[in-house]
Amino acid sequence: MKIIIIKIAILFSFFLSFVACSNDGEVRELNVSAVKTLYEPEDGKAIVLQASASATVLFSWEPALAEDGGMVLYEIAFDKIGGDFSDPVFMTAADKNGGVASATITHKQLNQIAAMMGIGSAETGTFQWTVFSSKGINPVKAEKAQTITVTRLPGFADIPDQVYITGDATEPGADLSKAYIMKKVTDGEFEIYTKLTAGQTFKFVNTPNGTPAEYSLSGDQIVIGGTSTVSETGVYKYYLDFNIGSFTTKEVTAVYLFLNWSQMEIELPYIGNGIWQVTNYTITGLTGSDDSDDRYKFRMESSAGETEWRAINNDSKPTGNAEYYYMVEKTNVDQWTNNEIWKSPSTTGWSDKTYDVTFILNAQGPYTHNLVIK
Repeated sequence: MKIIIIKIAILFSFFLSFVACSNDGEVRELNVSAVKTLYEPEDGKAIVLQASASATVLFSWEPALAEDGGMVLYEIAFDKIGGDFSDPVFMTAADKNGGVASATITHKQLNQIAAMMGIGSAETGTFQWTVFSSKGINPVKAEKAQTITVTRLPGFADIPDQVYITGDATEPGADLSKAYIMKKVTDGEFEIYTKLTAGQTFKFVNTPNGTPAEYSLSGDQIVIGGTSTVSETGVYKYYLDFNIGSFTTKEVTAVYLFLNWSQMEIELPYIGNGIWQVTNYTITGLTGSDDSDDRYKFRMESSAGETEWRAINNDSKPTGNAEYYYMVEKTNVDQWTNNEIWKSPSTTGWSDKTYDVTFILNAQGPYTHNLVIK
C-alpha cells in the first residue's frame, strides 16, 4: 500500500510539471500577454514642460492578461527614436508599484528624461515610449510604441550633486576651501540660509576644491559662470533648482521664539552659518495660563511674509530623542496649531528661568532647535 501511495505521488508530480510548463520548459503561469494598445498621451503629442512640481503627464494603456488570471505588473520605458527598447534610456514602474495600467510622470521627470535623450535645455525634441508587462520576470514588450515631443525647461543637463556658496560677500569669504555647502532638498534642488554683504560678490560652485563649475543668478534664472550681489546686507534664503534652471530668494529679517498661550515673542539674533541664538535670556512676568501653558514654536519674518517653524507632527513633552526638535516651515501662521508644536521640558512654568535657545537652519543636519533651561 505504501509503495502505491509513493507511485501516485510521483505521477502527480509529473502531472503538475506537465501542466505548469510548456514544451520548452517555460513556466506557464508566469506568462502574460503583450499590451496591445497605448492610450495616453496620444501618438505624437507635443508638451511644453512646466516648472510646477504638480505638473504631470498621465501615461495609460490597455491592460495585459496573465495566464493565471492574476495581477500583471507594468514598467514604462523611454527610448530614442529608432531604438528597439532592448536597452531603453529610462525605465520606471507604473503607478502603485507597477500594479496598474498607468504611470504618472512629472514634468520635471520628463525634463530629465529629455536631457538623457540628448535634448538641450529649452529645446524641443521627440522620443518614444512603450510598456513592458510581466509577472515580475520575463517582461513582454507592448505591440507598439508611441512618440512624444517635449519642449524642455531651461535647466541643466549636467546637474551638480552638491552645491556650495562662496565669494567675498559670504560669511566665510572668498576662500574656496571654506565655502558653505547648501542643503540638498532632492536631486537638483538646494537651499541655504546665510548672511551676505552688499557691494561684494558671491557665486555657487559644485565643489570646494580644484577648478569647480561656477554658477550665478540672472533675472530669475541660474546661469553658468559670473557672480551675483545683493543690494542690502542681510540674512538670505536662496533656493536653487537646477532641474529647471531657476531660483527663489527671500531676506530673513527676524526669528522669534513664540510662546503659544501668552503669545510672547523672544527675538533670536543671527550668529552665523544658518543659526539664530539667544543666550542667558530670563523670562519674567508670566502668570496663570500664560506661564503654565508650555507649548511653543517659532516665527520668521522675511521679505516674503511671515511663516512659522513647527514640529513635523507632534504635541507631546520632550522624548529625549533629537528628532523631537526637528522643524518644518509652514505658511499658515496661527496661534493654535495642534500636533505641530513642542512643549517646554519644565513642569513649573516659563517664568523666572534663564534659557539658551538655538534655531538651526544649515546643511550640517536636519533643521532643528535646542531649548535649554539653565
